[in-house]
Amino acid sequence: MEFSGTLVLAGLTFILLWLFSQKNRRQFRLPPGPSSLPIIGNLHQLDKRAPFKTLVKLSESYGPVITVYLGRQRAVVLVGYDAVKEALVDQADDFTGRGPVPLIMKATKGYGLGISNGERWRQLRRFTLTTLRDFGMGRKRMEEWIQEESKHLVARINNTKASPFNPTYFMSCTVSNVIYCLVFGQRLSYDDDNFLNLLQIISEVLRFGSSARGQLYNVFPGLMERLPGQHHKMFAKIEEVREYIMKKIQEHQDTLDPNSPRDYIDCFLTRLNQERHIPTTEFHYDNLVSTVLNLYLAGTETTSSTIRFALSVLIKYPKIQENIQQEIDTVIGQRCPCMEDRKSLSFTDAVIHEIQRLMDIVPMSVPHYALRDISFRGYTIPKDTIIIPLLHSVLKEEKHWATPWSFNPQHFLDQNGNFKKNPAFLPFSAGKRSCVGESLARMEIFLFMVSLLQRFTFSCPGGPDSIDLSPEFSGFANVPRRYDIIATPRQS
Repeated sequence: MEFSGTLVLAGLTFILLWLFSQKNRRQFRLPPGPSSLPIIGNLHQLDKRAPFKTLVKLSESYGPVITVYLGRQRAVVLVGYDAVKEALVDQADDFTGRGPVPLIMKATKGYGLGISNGERWRQLRRFTLTTLRDFGMGRKRMEEWIQEESKHLVARINNTKASPFNPTYFMSCTVSNVIYCLVFGQRLSYDDDNFLNLLQIISEVLRFGSSARGQLYNVFPGLMERLPGQHHKMFAKIEEVREYIMKKIQEHQDTLDPNSPRDYIDCFLTRLNQERHIPTTEFHYDNLVSTVLNLYLAGTETTSSTIRFALSVLIKYPKIQENIQQEIDTVIGQRCPCMEDRKSLSFTDAVIHEIQRLMDIVPMSVPHYALRDISFRGYTIPKDTIIIPLLHSVLKEEKHWATPWSFNPQHFLDQNGNFKKNPAFLPFSAGKRSCVGESLARMEIFLFMVSLLQRFTFSCPGGPDSIDLSPEFSGFANVPRRYDIIATPRQS
């Protein structure tokens, strides 16, 4: 009897929750979407390896603005360039909210630039953009840092002596050192044990966030916290990185000269000291630690993964690689590449853009959030709804790309072979919450790729046909597959 009573109670609960969700749907003029189940919502319908593909498929039935339920969390998905641009650019003020992603919330303890809203976000974003620009992001000083780092990368690859090697380690060290210079004011040796440990943790965090288990944590954080699993080890590793950052902040505090800031941390500490007596200031240690964590995590793995993926593409298409090298030889020769060269390297620039489009690094973007009821395209997006601008659908939309599923540099070239822009090229998202490090990432990818192709021809032991460009993991990020590659020095 007790068992049957429990079943009845569970059944009634199930029905009540379902009825509540239907009432909620009628109360607001929500965008259309598939029917959902209590507790799990629409999770059973999503491809766990690539949920963004299911969402695109659903949009074929329900239109470019659809409602789905990720567990009990309501989400509105924006599909295609027109819907994403209308929301993030044309109605930018309505869509500046950032969703409380449980993984990021726990890693940052709710502080920092990445997950913040309102006045905290405004103050931290303005300060971060200004400070990074002052230290050369998108300018000559940063260009010189990247040029110097590319020399270290070329030297390391030279030491492989045309033997197969995994480029993951070199690319992570190289890209990480650039953001390390900006944030911590120095570069580290590729052999530094602390450095290698940091890079390993960053890689593990991205891979976990893109795994099915990582996505499950975001949907059912309370349940996952009570269950054993890999996520506990991952959060312990993130705590290691936080402790490392706090140690570096203390070292900066002990040697701080407000009149001569060395890096981002010095600038933040100076502002913190200036506003110490303002009760509402957002310049305090919690925000500093978590913003540095945001910058370091975001500034390392995504850019290094893009460069790794680029090498795989060029190995798969050796004729494209050869054409880039011919263009580099004609325009630059043997001198050090600079950003000014991009204007004259139309084919190279087009290939780099197409690589980023094809890779589709963050297919579902970082979720936005309705901080209040939003009116959009005749629908109401209620407060506390997650909003997913589906960047995957923008970068692969047939209306904007002649061959969206194929590698095709002609997407970015006009009839005369000159570079042409495409408004649907949004790998860094758009609007007021677009990637704060976009100009830095663009500079790194261009300068590192040109430096590498100037010096080496890349291949792999299994030949071009052995390269699979589909991601190893898809979730928060599309993580490229790892291959051993061969770098054959080019004749000077």
